[in-house]
Amino acid sequence: MAHRKILQLAASIAVALAGAAQAQSIAVDTARGAVELPGIPQKIVVLDAAAADTLEALQVPIAGVPSKLYVSYLQDLQDRAVPVGTLFEPDFEAIAMLAPDLIVAGGRSSVQVEALAGIAPAIDMTIWGEDHIAQSLARLRSYGHLTGQEARAADLEAAFTAKLEHTRAAVGGRGNAMILMTNGPKVSVYGAGSRFGWLHTALDLPEAVESVAAQTHGEAVSFEFIAAANPDWLIVIDRAAAIGQGNQAAAVTLDNALVAGTTAWRRQQVVYLNAANVYIAGGGIQSMTAALEEVLAGFATGG
Repeated sequence: MAHRKILQLAASIAVALAGAAQAQSIAVDTARGAVELPGIPQKIVVLDAAAADTLEALQVPIAGVPSKLYVSYLQDLQDRAVPVGTLFEPDFEAIAMLAPDLIVAGGRSSVQVEALAGIAPAIDMTIWGEDHIAQSLARLRSYGHLTGQEARAADLEAAFTAKLEHTRAAVGGRGNAMILMTNGPKVSVYGAGSRFGWLHTALDLPEAVESVAAQTHGEAVSFEFIAAANPDWLIVIDRAAAIGQGNQAAAVTLDNALVAGTTAWRRQQVVYLNAANVYIAGGGIQSMTAALEEVLAGFATGG
């Protein structure tokens, strides 16, 4: 009962505080279609790392974020915002006490959208499935629109598009690639239809194996599988490192005779991506730009 009263009180406060700024409603595109918001939000709680990434790039003030975002370039945001639970489990009372006039959920927190809507308008900005780049840029435009930062959003999109084209040209004709995620001693491969598949599709980077299942956690494979595929390039994401676990590092996991025999390993054509960026904040404009820069750097030094 007490919990319900807190939420009801906070919702009332949110409506009152937002009233002056909500003279004109705004329609924004979300993962669940167009949503009508009562106006430009003055206090935003963000429960998704990719959303925090892009809103931070737009220089939009954020009142509350999960207690741990895992991404180093969002540490300043982490330090100044109020902790409001985790990426999976929002702290409803902490959010309610902030009296936000918009809650942005997505990905790991997307299932909480309906419950969060009891506190304030809540939108689902999940980025998932095919057309990763198109979805991510659509979210960027939506954030720009709902915060009145359309011009900065357009600048960010233009800069990203230029970086994408430059990277595509740099990897063109350099052979095929395999995207691997390690989790301690375990290895999974991700194909073009996966959460990381945009590195193949958007960059026109051929897959070393084209029949990889598009599963959420990748397709578990053996080192024999990697050896038989013999990729020209390996693009590696270390999940344990992304979530701060001290498990066996990716470089150690892959350092064996089978992987060492591949073209990628022999020519030192192994690109280690910042795992937290692409695994936790995947789809954020800063995350995607950083990943392109890492691919560019890797292909620049490869044989």
